[in-house]
Amino acid sequence: VVDVNEKRIAAWNDPDLSRLPVYEPGLDEVVAQARGRNLFFSTDVDNAIAQADMVFISVNTPTKTYGKGKGMAADLKFIELCARQIAAAATSDKIVVEKSTLPVRTAEALKNILHNTGNGVSFHILSNPEFLAEGTAVKDLREPDRVLIGGENQQAIQALADIYANWVPRERIITTNLWSSELSKLTANAFLAQRVSSINAISELCEKTGANVDEVARAIGTDSRIGPKFLKASVGFGGSCFQKDILNLVYIARSYGLHQVADYWEQVIIMNDHQKRRFADNIVQTLYNTVSGKKITFLGWAFKKDTNDTRESAAIYVADALLNEQAHITVYDPKVRAEQVYADLDYLGSRSPQENRQLITVASDPYEATNSAHAIALLTEWDEFTTYDWK
Repeated sequence: VVDVNEKRIAAWNDPDLSRLPVYEPGLDEVVAQARGRNLFFSTDVDNAIAQADMVFISVNTPTKTYGKGKGMAADLKFIELCARQIAAAATSDKIVVEKSTLPVRTAEALKNILHNTGNGVSFHILSNPEFLAEGTAVKDLREPDRVLIGGENQQAIQALADIYANWVPRERIITTNLWSSELSKLTANAFLAQRVSSINAISELCEKTGANVDEVARAIGTDSRIGPKFLKASVGFGGSCFQKDILNLVYIARSYGLHQVADYWEQVIIMNDHQKRRFADNIVQTLYNTVSGKKITFLGWAFKKDTNDTRESAAIYVADALLNEQAHITVYDPKVRAEQVYADLDYLGSRSPQENRQLITVASDPYEATNSAHAIALLTEWDEFTTYDWK
């Protein structure tokens, strides 16, 4: 595993496994067993590329914040940088695997870069999108629902399939063309997010009619055609994937002139944003239409339990709305550090970093966090929250 970020690689090599840069249940055990044996972390990128038979590209593809496609399209600058570095460092034939979530047809750009700027060696491009879910990543890796491999060269596809076949049954390894594989990842995330927005839309109707959204979810979830997963009403989905990938899907559809398709999927995002605003509004209304100077405790800041990932967490946007109402917020999350909470709010630019630090307190103890609070908001479904003495 190579990265240009020296600080991150140092953390992966830290003898203290509690200091790994990513919190994931079971990950520390995997690193402890394999590090130094067949798992190595290094900043020597060129040497790793030169020695490899297969190179996985696993870099971030955030939503663009500039230029054409700003706010919707995927920013592929890191993908391009990786491709150019692979082309420059490779001295023998390579299989290059897209692991990052990418817009459909990205492999075409990768091929052009690798074949036109390389050292005359041969490259085969495969798409092998990642379907691990944060919080259950180790289990998902060991027992995947499926492994998807898209490509144009059958030998390259088989080489990657043979690696997975060491622990994944062959019938769970699906092979497709490149474009189907790239689009399948975006589509999978869009469908999952759609279910969250769907049940959240119904939750608002339940509140008006006296129906119980949990009972409705259970009633429809027992239908085998629907199933029970992703039917838990909440403050809205977060994380680095769902919103980014749907916005990407919307942008792709619009770029092909498929405006009805784009509008359909954009509604999933609109509903999700509405749910977050509605959650904040409900807190204000419950507290007699003012939260100015009142203490609001947030239990949870990560976008879901069993991870320290806060990207696009609903808690960030709920907090921002309440801070605009001059609330004083105290945050407790068992895995998210104070500096991350402040960084998330500073990134929004709604107020100065000094104001954020005046209005937000990050506590290390849940009872301290909730003491004398006017309201407690559960923003992450950490299991430990169910064990507290709420009296």
